[in-house]
Amino acid sequence: MRYLQRAVLIAATALVAAPAASAETLYITAGRLIDGIAGDVRTGHCITVEGDRIKAVGPCGEAPGGAKRLDWSGFTILPGLIDLHTHLADLGQSADLSAPMKASPAETVLVGARNARVTVDAGFTSVRDVGAYRGLTDVTLRNAIERGDVPGPRMWVAGAYLTIPKGGGELNGVVPNDQLPPDMRLGVAATPAEAATKTTYLLDQGADFIKAIATGAVLAIGTEPGAPELTVEQMRAIVKVAHGRGKKVTAHAHGAIGIRNAIEAGVDSIEHASLADEATLQLAKQRGTWLAMDIYNGSYIDDIGTKEGWPEEYLRKNRETTEAQRAAFRRAVELGVNIGYATDAGVYPHGLNARQFRNMVKYGMTPMQAIQSATGRAAIEMGRDDIGAIVPGRYADMIAVKADPLTDIATLEKIDHVMKGGMLVR
Repeated sequence: MRYLQRAVLIAATALVAAPAASAETLYITAGRLIDGIAGDVRTGHCITVEGDRIKAVGPCGEAPGGAKRLDWSGFTILPGLIDLHTHLADLGQSADLSAPMKASPAETVLVGARNARVTVDAGFTSVRDVGAYRGLTDVTLRNAIERGDVPGPRMWVAGAYLTIPKGGGELNGVVPNDQLPPDMRLGVAATPAEAATKTTYLLDQGADFIKAIATGAVLAIGTEPGAPELTVEQMRAIVKVAHGRGKKVTAHAHGAIGIRNAIEAGVDSIEHASLADEATLQLAKQRGTWLAMDIYNGSYIDDIGTKEGWPEEYLRKNRETTEAQRAAFRRAVELGVNIGYATDAGVYPHGLNARQFRNMVKYGMTPMQAIQSATGRAAIEMGRDDIGAIVPGRYADMIAVKADPLTDIATLEKIDHVMKGGMLVR
């Protein structure tokens, strides 16, 4: 049986793994260039890629000796896109509450490999993966991508959810929570001391950042989005450990009280922020706290969730938060609050991450602001200076589209070419 399982794993990997190719110097002719930072569009520019990094960007001229020319003169070239809120190493949302528990850790990672492939194919060359029910499966998937075992985006992972018992980060409503598999409760903490201990454990196991559950969740049985969960003291304990090791903390927080608690505790960013009020948004602006607001997937939940028979509790909470979140997003844009591109992909199908761009423009951003939220601005939120922009020294992660995304942002829902680290994905 052990040999059969290994054979299945090898076969599954072969289906999704792209053949390796040696790095080379490329000279790319851009039709139009949006670099992810400057806010303008340049023409007549060329990009020199050496190995996996961008070496030079400037007016076209003679290609460096030995460089391979790549003619993208008929395309708009942008940095590879970044999604700050995904769940690759998970099964995806469905009406079956027990699905995450039915799948073994190995099966969950294999599903994650499929999710990773469609995500990078869609032009998202980097993601922040903000938690999995099966703890540390995201670490395994990230490592497999980094080794080249499977294709996928660059991943920064949380390892598990830091949550109170029976909170928004638990798989509630299936079996008594204390009977859940141990790897599904790696981040459960009832006190500040436990929160600090669990934070240390996750970082020791390879987490890149920490995800704290500050309020109840829409998609968690028995919790309410507006209700605070982790206390300020617990979150301060988390932040102290994480920041002490140079790692960021993001907080899942829908309700205004929970958002304020998280900001006061010193978190770096807020996921969802659905019920943020004026005072909360002003506080986020004052503190420089980033918001990662998933303003598309409420429509998907209402449509598909209703058709597929998702729990009525989910649908009710989704209805109570969707339009409020969009109104808060519009006001956050008006105030100039830091906003990064974050979709909650996994609630809706991976590979459709770009659907949110239309909503970001509809609810107050310019097309350029929306693009920057998923490129240069997203990189700032993550604390990265190696992704998110077409400038020398950064990874050669790029996408190309024939139409003009500044005229029609929905163009980004169908990417013509994708490059990651100087290698063509497609």
